Amino acid sequence: MAKNKTKKSSMSRVKKNSIMNFVVVAILTVIGIVLSVCSFRIPFTHQNYYGFADSISLGLDLAGGISVVYDCSLSRDSNTQDLDNAIDATVARLTSVITKEYSEATITRQGGSRIRIEVPSVTDSDKIFELIGDPTPLYMTLTKGADAEARIVGTDIESVRAVYQRGDDGEYQYGVNVQFTKEGSAKFASLTGDAANGDKKIYIYIGEISDDAQVGQGLLELNCEQAITGGSTFISGSFDTFEAAEDYALKIMSGTFNVSLELLESSVISATLGTKALKLAIIGGFVGLILIMLVLWLRYGDFGFLASFALVIYMILMLFFLQAIPFVQLTLPGLAGIILSLGMAVDGTVIVFERFREEYRSGKKIPLSVKTGFKRAFWPIFDSNITTIITALVLYILGTASIKGFAITLLIGILLSMFMNLVILRFFVKWYLPFNSVKGKKLHLPKQTRVYKEPETATVGGQTNE
Repeated sequence: MAKNKTKKSSMSRVKKNSIMNFVVVAILTVIGIVLSVCSFRIPFTHQNYYGFADSISLGLDLAGGISVVYDCSLSRDSNTQDLDNAIDATVARLTSVITKEYSEATITRQGGSRIRIEVPSVTDSDKIFELIGDPTPLYMTLTKGADAEARIVGTDIESVRAVYQRGDDGEYQYGVNVQFTKEGSAKFASLTGDAANGDKKIYIYIGEISDDAQVGQGLLELNCEQAITGGSTFISGSFDTFEAAEDYALKIMSGTFNVSLELLESSVISATLGTKALKLAIIGGFVGLILIMLVLWLRYGDFGFLASFALVIYMILMLFFLQAIPFVQLTLPGLAGIILSLGMAVDGTVIVFERFREEYRSGKKIPLSVKTGFKRAFWPIFDSNITTIITALVLYILGTASIKGFAITLLIGILLSMFMNLVILRFFVKWYLPFNSVKGKKLHLPKQTRVYKEPETATVGGQTNE
């Protein structure tokens, strides 16, 4: 009698823990749904919160924007004869220039000698075309006019950035910090040394050296009192705001490309088709998810309901990671990757539950069927998902921009589906069993074909062996 009371008390405690676990997860899931789809003003602040879904970076095909294609050839002032490496260096410099102002822009190499630049969610294209539509050369000289000798060219510069720092007069001011390459540092030391011993002037041309260049437009005059040997310089004195310094820094960077860029194609892409496709994809995905949940419930009963609960968590996590990972941009191929990974998540769930049914049909009780079913389902799920992960990685490394969009969403989805089936679903089933460990009808389990017998044990020498 005492044993029965102890057993009932222990069972009651397990049920209470399970109820508490489900309640906590349900509350967190509701919070996750709100954070995923709702936008609101954050209490006691002037900041607005935008849901995970609204914060996902959209690609050009969904958000619209600008697409530009350049053909590359070695420039007159290039310090290399290796076009392949020069193009790679130019892609890196273009990325540095454009992403400072348009963080969602993508700059990729296309084919043997072309560079594609895509800037989504842009309403005013003039500034972008001014920045990347006509890259100009950069020269530093000691004399003014068309006959000036270029002492430093764009390829001698390593990096350029706008800063706010203390100048030579001790006052903080806006300016541009220019970092030179190793070879450029030696050239700049020689240039500033000659300037300090001459008329104290250095002229920077953004564009071809000409007699009609105006100060502040294509020309900048710098005063130089001594040789600068540190490999960098701070240009100041003519910038009233940080934006003005940043604009000039971008102009200088646009003259540091290792190749000449010939504009082959430029277009402003409307988001009308992409927006429509995105809405249809969301509606289709929602309807499909509801149908999947209904089929799971009809097939597996209470276990199907638990799987549907896990799928909701899966979608919340998917939206969170899509907006949290910096380099992810959602494109139409990316939507296909999400739908495919959702299908594989459901496929993994079906594998787990079918293993349960097979074990139960063989005569085992529900708890043992669940334990054995998870063990048998692990390797099929793991093997199939690992091969898909390898495929996604290869596509991401070797694919073009649209293929990369498909690969990254597929990769995120597959990892989350493994987490859902092997971790979340396992916990849900474990918490459920204290409420039903004998009624197969509620789980839509098949009839047992035979009675399962536990392995016999024998005692030898005081030890129990199976």
